[in-house]
Amino acid sequence: MKNRTITLLILTLIAILLLGACNQAQPVEAIEAVDEVETVEEVAEAQPEGCLGTAEDAIVNLECREIVFAVENAYLPFNYIVDGEPGGWDYDVFNEICTRLHCTPIFQEASWEGMIQAVADGQFDMAGDGITITDDRLQIVDFSIGYVNIEQKLLVALGEDRFSTIEEFAAIDGLLLGTQVGTTNYETAVQYVPADRIQAFEQYPFAVQALLSGDVDAVILDAVIGVGYVGENAALVELIGPGITSEQLGFAFPKGSDLVAPINLALESMMADGTLNQVNTYYFGTEFTLTYDDID
Repeated sequence: MKNRTITLLILTLIAILLLGACNQAQPVEAIEAVDEVETVEEVAEAQPEGCLGTAEDAIVNLECREIVFAVENAYLPFNYIVDGEPGGWDYDVFNEICTRLHCTPIFQEASWEGMIQAVADGQFDMAGDGITITDDRLQIVDFSIGYVNIEQKLLVALGEDRFSTIEEFAAIDGLLLGTQVGTTNYETAVQYVPADRIQAFEQYPFAVQALLSGDVDAVILDAVIGVGYVGENAALVELIGPGITSEQLGFAFPKGSDLVAPINLALESMMADGTLNQVNTYYFGTEFTLTYDDID
């Protein structure tokens, strides 16, 4: 293939030279045309497709910098794929952040297990996915300011009457608690329930399916996530009891990232003008009706 390409290139060059010899009046115009093409290409490189906002309006002008943002694409309401199109809280909020910082959002799918370590290792510029800010995680990554407060609660079969709190659940031998591996929900679970009574799944839909099939007796998860499962299975499951913990969610960054400060400024501006509250009200409220049955 390489030899054939070289031959075609030589023939093309010969044809161009012969054409130039037959028409001596056009070299200047041809050079000008080439200059125009180079100018257009330079402008395209300066304004890459996907850059949001403008330099004039930016809180901090990141000059169309590409920021690789890790998402699971399987975690309602933060991120998901429906009919091949991505959506969710992470997409809406980070696109708005890039609009305010004049940057280019690059969303990259990653599994939850190992996501935070991948950020720490510099594989991503930052990660969403509803990450709880904890002291342990702060040892390996930096966090933005918290963008929402959450509670952990128990999701149970509708009409469950054997227990109403995590303490009552723990006191009944033989009951199994479902959760997701590598989450603060798992860390909370082991504080109350022996490890041999906890089943950790790769993703929450599997844990909820185990609840629906009777393989576990409850699932511990973030209340904002549980609302989505209740909406999907209102005749089958419910959230019960008081909040087990109260925590904040934030974006994770590699240690020492220069993105933390400008993204905090963007988040603060979204809090100040009501944009963040509007997004939170939609995705964490009753208006959001998308279920796991709807996503790809």
